[in-house]
Amino acid sequence: MEDKIKIKSALVSVFHKDGLETILQLLNNQNVEVYSTGGTEAFIASLGYKVNRVEDLTSYPSILGGRVKTLHPKVFGGILNRSNNTTDQEELKQYEIPNFDLVIVDLYPFEATVASGAPHEQIIEKIDIGGISLIRAAAKNYADCLIVPSKNEYSFLQEILENGGESTLAQRKALSAKSFMVSSNYDTAIFNYFNQTENNTVFKASLHESKSLRYGENPHQKGTFYGNLNLVFDQLHGKEISYNNLLDIDAAIGVIADFNSKPTIAILKHNNACGLAERDSLTDAWNDALAGDPTSAFGGVLITNKEVDLATAEEINNLFYEVLIAPSFASDALELLKGKKNRVLLQQNEVALPKAQFRTVLNGVLHQDKDLKCDAIADMVTATKLAPTQEQLTDLVFASKICKHTKSNTIVFAKGKQLFASGVGQTSRVDALKQAVEKAKNFGFDLNGSVMASDAFFPFPDCVELADNAGIKAVIQPGGSIKDKLSIDYCNNNNMTMALTGTRHFKH
Repeated sequence: MEDKIKIKSALVSVFHKDGLETILQLLNNQNVEVYSTGGTEAFIASLGYKVNRVEDLTSYPSILGGRVKTLHPKVFGGILNRSNNTTDQEELKQYEIPNFDLVIVDLYPFEATVASGAPHEQIIEKIDIGGISLIRAAAKNYADCLIVPSKNEYSFLQEILENGGESTLAQRKALSAKSFMVSSNYDTAIFNYFNQTENNTVFKASLHESKSLRYGENPHQKGTFYGNLNLVFDQLHGKEISYNNLLDIDAAIGVIADFNSKPTIAILKHNNACGLAERDSLTDAWNDALAGDPTSAFGGVLITNKEVDLATAEEINNLFYEVLIAPSFASDALELLKGKKNRVLLQQNEVALPKAQFRTVLNGVLHQDKDLKCDAIADMVTATKLAPTQEQLTDLVFASKICKHTKSNTIVFAKGKQLFASGVGQTSRVDALKQAVEKAKNFGFDLNGSVMASDAFFPFPDCVELADNAGIKAVIQPGGSIKDKLSIDYCNNNNMTMALTGTRHFKH
C-alpha cells in the first residue's frame, strides 16, 4: 500500500455537470486516462477532451434504458484491485482490466425528485444503482483509489490536481469517510420514502449538512445544528444564531403557524409565548402582545404572520430583543431595524416542515407525530347548562392554541384575542393557575369576563373555583377525568360555562 498515488486513470460518472469542466481540464493537462458513459461521456466529448467509452471496455452497451451501464467486472475490478496483491494484479492483466486510481461520482438527485412532488415512477428511476456501487467500491478500496462521491468535493480534488495529481493515504481515507456518509444519507432517504407506507418500526435519520454553534445550551456545552436553515429562513441581519435562539425560533414558528388570518404577533421566551395578540393592524397586535408581559419580552424572540411595516418597526425598535421573524419586511422597516448590529432579522420562507419529532432519551430515541391538532369550535362539547357566547367561543379557541404551544402544566388566560397571562411549566395545575392570576394582576389586566384554557383535565374542582374567584367565566379543557363532574357541577352552580375538546395538549 503506497502513501502517495499518482492519478493516471479516472472513471467519471455524474448526474450534475456543473463544476466538472474545471476538473476535466486539470485531468487533461496531466494526461489522465478518462473513462465514462452515457450523458457524462457525451459532455466530456463535447468539451473536446479524449474519453474512453465504458461500453468499449466491457463490450456491453448501456442497456435497460440506462439502468445498467457500469455494473461489470471490468469496471469494478479496476476499482477494487489491491496494488500489493500479486493475484489481483495478475488477474488485471489476464482479463485486460484497467486500473482506476480515481473515481468521480455525483448521484441521481433522489431527495430533490421526491421534494419536487414527482410521480412515483420518476422517483424510482432516480434511485442510483451504478453510481452508489461505484462509490462504495472505491471507498472500500481507499488504500489504492481516490473516490470523489459528489460535486461538493470537487474543490478537494482540484487542490490535489493542482499540486501534481498525487493523492495521499490520509486524503483518500478522508474522502472514503465522506463517501460512506453520502451512501448512508442516500439509502436513508430512499428507505424513509418507502417507509411512508410500509411503516417499519425503525428509526432512521441522516442529515449531512451541519452548522457549528458558538456553544450549546450553556457555554461549557458543545453545540451543532444538523440541517439546512437556509430552507427555512433567510438571515437578513444580525449575529450568529445560537443554540437557544434556535429552540425559541422553532417554538415561535410552531406558534405562528396556528394563527394565519389577521395580523398576529407572538413574543416568546424560553420556548413559551409570553405575549400574543391578533388585531386588525400589525402595530396594534404588537402593542397588545407586548402588554401581556413586557418584562419577559426583554431579550425575547418575536414572530409575526404579516410583513413588518415601518410603523410597527418603529414600535418594536424600542425593545431589546434577540430575534425577529417575519414573512417579509418593508424596505424602510428593514433599514430601521438593522440599526442594532447584533439583532437577528429572519425572513421566513414557505417550506414544509417535518410532521414528526424526536429527542434522545437514555440510550435511545423517542419519536412521535407533532401535535398538529388545533381545537376548533366544531370540536367543542358544552358540558355545562350555560353555553359559551360567540365571543367566548372565539376566545376559547384562541386561548387553546396558545395553551397547546406552552410547557405543561399550563393555564392560559385570554380575552379579545389577546393573551392576558399564562402559568407555565408548573408541577401542579393549581400552581400554574395561581401563577397566571398573579401575572395578570401585575400587568394590570382585569380578568373579569376573560376565558381560561388548560392543556389537560382538572382532577378536582379547585382550578375552576380559583378561576371563578379571579373573574373567569368560560373554560376550555380536554376532559377525561373520572371527576369531571365535580368541575362541571361547580361551573353550573356559579354561572360559568365549560367546553370539552377531548384532546389533550401536553408539552414536556
